[in-house]
Amino acid sequence: MRELTKAEEQTMLILWEIKEGVVKDVIEKMESPKPAYNTVSTVIRVLEGKGFVGHKAIGNTHIYFPIITEEEYKHFAFDKVMSNYFENNYQSLVSFLVKEKNMDMNELDELIALAEKLKNNK
Repeated sequence: MRELTKAEEQTMLILWEIKEGVVKDVIEKMESPKPAYNTVSTVIRVLEGKGFVGHKAIGNTHIYFPIITEEEYKHFAFDKVMSNYFENNYQSLVSFLVKEKNMDMNELDELIALAEKLKNNK
């Protein structure tokens, strides 16, 4: 799996939401100023080439749908962040969250409880 550009990610988020649709359906969900039809069509075809999107043809119309689930991409993106920025060390991640994102004690307690629950389930 490859990392998505910002435009590709925006398009995938919409396709994950609507499940399937034509280019105009994707454009309708985009914020203003809306990109040109040809721009969105090109992004979708690039996504298809990367294996993220498939299509079914009905006459001259292509209906696009995600092949990669949002969950699969989240795992890929998270693993990439963990390896590139936190050396696959979850303590570094938690430390970052506590220090840089001003995680309060209640949130930290919830995170610890979740970690303990997951540990006990293994």
